Amino acid sequence: MIQHPGNVFVVSAPSGAGKSTLTQRLVQSVPDLIFSISFTTRKPRPGEVDGRDYFFIDDARFDAMVAEGGFVEWVQVYGHRYGTGRAWLEDVLGTGRDVLLDIETTGALNVRHAMPEARMIFILPPSAASLEQRLRSRGKDSDEQIRIRMEHARHELELYPAYDYLILNDDLELAYQQFEGIVHAARASRERMAPTARRILEGF
Repeated sequence: MIQHPGNVFVVSAPSGAGKSTLTQRLVQSVPDLIFSISFTTRKPRPGEVDGRDYFFIDDARFDAMVAEGGFVEWVQVYGHRYGTGRAWLEDVLGTGRDVLLDIETTGALNVRHAMPEARMIFILPPSAASLEQRLRSRGKDSDEQIRIRMEHARHELELYPAYDYLILNDDLELAYQQFEGIVHAARASRERMAPTARRILEGF
């Protein structure tokens, strides 16, 4: 019997801040925490599986879902659209499991508007210099691409007041402990545990 719906956790960070490392470890380590699966209009890449990596749909279906209010949030990136399905999210939360949304700041603010109870987490890089060094160490981007990524990172960082929690990813292990701690604290909140407390109280 489901005593309570699950929590929604939204995590954002500039590219290179270590978000993927933290989120992958969190989902692997914490039971009943589901990584959100987005709907997208782009074609599957080699090895991607529909329903596991994304829900791959065409533009017409995406348009219909937008018209029906079927997305909690959606954005367009490089000519393709990505969105978090409202029905999918509500179905998972209804089982009592928590959902982690890894989305950029625009989508995150849309989730906050649609679901004020969502817990918003932002991963901070130690400094601008360290973020640039991380981006350069990847060896994937040109100087111009890095400049654009840094400008975008500054814009994202300016939105930190919209988030409930700020995690400084200077020490990866400490950052992870704080990240996991937010999930456990949310699960122990009064709102989440009230049904359990009432059941215990009825036994007295």
